[in-house]
Amino acid sequence: MSTPSSDTPLSNPIQQEDIELGEPELFEHHRIQVDKGQEMMRLDKYLQMRLEGISRTKIQAAAHAGCVLVNNKAAKSNYKIKPCDIISVLLPQPPHEIELIPEPVPFKAVYEDDDVLVIDKQAGLVVHPGHGNINGTLLNGLLYYYQGKTLSNGQPVQPYLVHRIDKDTSGLLLIAKNEDAQAVLAKQFFNHTIERKYNALVWGNFDQNEGTIDGNLERSPQDRRVMHVTDDPERGKHAVTHWRVIERFGYVTLVECILETGRTHQIRAHMRHIGHPLFNDAAYGGDRILKGTTFTRYKQFVENTFRTLPRQALHAQILGFDHPTSGQHLHFESPLPDDMASALERWRNYATNSATLQ
Repeated sequence: MSTPSSDTPLSNPIQQEDIELGEPELFEHHRIQVDKGQEMMRLDKYLQMRLEGISRTKIQAAAHAGCVLVNNKAAKSNYKIKPCDIISVLLPQPPHEIELIPEPVPFKAVYEDDDVLVIDKQAGLVVHPGHGNINGTLLNGLLYYYQGKTLSNGQPVQPYLVHRIDKDTSGLLLIAKNEDAQAVLAKQFFNHTIERKYNALVWGNFDQNEGTIDGNLERSPQDRRVMHVTDDPERGKHAVTHWRVIERFGYVTLVECILETGRTHQIRAHMRHIGHPLFNDAAYGGDRILKGTTFTRYKQFVENTFRTLPRQALHAQILGFDHPTSGQHLHFESPLPDDMASALERWRNYATNSATLQ
């Protein structure tokens, strides 16, 4: 049954860039200049006319969240537009054009109220339908879980994605449960005020204890499934990752990565770019021995550790955000899952007893 674990606790300037690159994107930014001959009209009514397929309710939710600007100032839904006004609108969009079917997909919830749901996603679970993954996704499971359920105001629950994590990345994921919450959280993601920290096991050692990777990301022309850093500042999407060494094992290192931006495969692509691919990340070359000795026993040790952790070694450990209704800052931490914790323990033992293993 697609339900959270029984111990789920219950309690009561826009930047013109997408949050998670990919097809399709989760957010859209519109810029509209009102015609010189336009008569005065309510802002929400005007935008409904100009933005095809966007409901007035969604527009009002965006305005309430401060995601609608007129002449660079936040505007209310009842603002009367004037000729030559410049309107900027940030609108969260559904990440699919597929009719979603509710399915019993298990997931673990760690927090839920009328506005938000925080999930500790297991590795291997696809977040939303896409090419090759139409069924069995987290979004299918959320629709199944919320069938027939309502919010405290009687409105039906509708889950909305505000960000994503990769299929084989584990950890914390934030879901909005109504359009108002979605709009407020979207603005936080665009303003980079969401706190997100990841644990990553990467190949190689570092000369420094911390650093920053600043490099635009675009899809690789050799393989459209992966991202790479482009040297052309006019191309790609701006991406910044801060990293800090947590523990050194000689041939691999456990690092904490803090996202300033949130692009598709950002940590994975950035770490490969500086010569430290994630351990067992097949898409970015981390699924082979990149550092270490030539001893047969070492090779066998690494291969066994790959089997212990059959995915990229990446875990979304910390998530923090301001609650969309109360404004209270909420902070969540997720322990390392068993597969990643076991792999770390194997490397810890190897670093201590490397002489006997070789």
